[in-house]
Amino acid sequence: MESVSFPPLSRVAVCGGTHGNEMTGVYMVRHLQKEKIDKIGSVSVSTVLTNPRAVEICRRYVETDLNRCFTEALLNSPVTDSSPYELRRAQELNAQIGPKGSKEAMDLIIDIHNTTSNMGLCFIFYSIDWFTLHILKYLQSKMASVEVRAIQLDIPIAEAYSLESVGKHGFAIEAGPQPNGVVRADIHNMVKEAVDHIFSWLQEFNSGNTFEGGEVEAYTLEKSIDYPRNPVTGEITAAIHSQLQDNDFKLLQRGNPIFMSFSGETVKYDGEDLYPFFVNECAYYEKKIAFHLARKIKLTLPPIKVTG
Repeated sequence: MESVSFPPLSRVAVCGGTHGNEMTGVYMVRHLQKEKIDKIGSVSVSTVLTNPRAVEICRRYVETDLNRCFTEALLNSPVTDSSPYELRRAQELNAQIGPKGSKEAMDLIIDIHNTTSNMGLCFIFYSIDWFTLHILKYLQSKMASVEVRAIQLDIPIAEAYSLESVGKHGFAIEAGPQPNGVVRADIHNMVKEAVDHIFSWLQEFNSGNTFEGGEVEAYTLEKSIDYPRNPVTGEITAAIHSQLQDNDFKLLQRGNPIFMSFSGETVKYDGEDLYPFFVNECAYYEKKIAFHLARKIKLTLPPIKVTG
């Protein structure tokens, strides 16, 4: 493939606390702010505690999920004092590090999240973006002891609902397992190492290094599976089976156990071979999602270099 040129990435936002009880990003942003780190080499760094009210009460959100408020429709909708806090906050953030789709938007937004699922270190992104995929490839080469994975959501940017979609380029870092309201040293250090490598990549790119092409694997969302429920009350009637628990990204095949009912019966999977992730994620109980299922694909990357 022919090489592709891009302008330097000179303005980067590191965000945490989009969900107020996901503590790795909260403490990482607070540390960067305490150290007054606003420039790393050629890159200007903005640190943003994105949902301070939710952080203060250590809850995922105050009124509605902030990380579902960044579609163009919601960002451009009229708001009043009675509008949900997170919707108003999304529009403030869009003005601060966007506006979404504009030339003034941040060159790169990194939004740090935690999951209670056993997902290790994951990038989550929307469009096929060469920057994101090259950074992923770079991290995979530098973090040999960690499985660094990518999840691609096939959603048009206008309809993309999460914070990182506000930037010219962006991705969420999803790291776990970590309980809500807790900071684990191993998870924090893993994310810190990843962020350090990201800024090293940015320095190399901005200084004129060419990054050779290659292949990376990614997981594309196919569907979501809900818990078995009582048809009258809507209450769940089963838990994730022990053979599925903590086995995110391990191939799920027809006949594999997925739920154990509270009366002791095993529920088996009856679909095509796919890869589960966000298995038993705490925050997804309210969304009626027991786990997502994905297909694994390979993406071919062109060489990239800085313009000029």
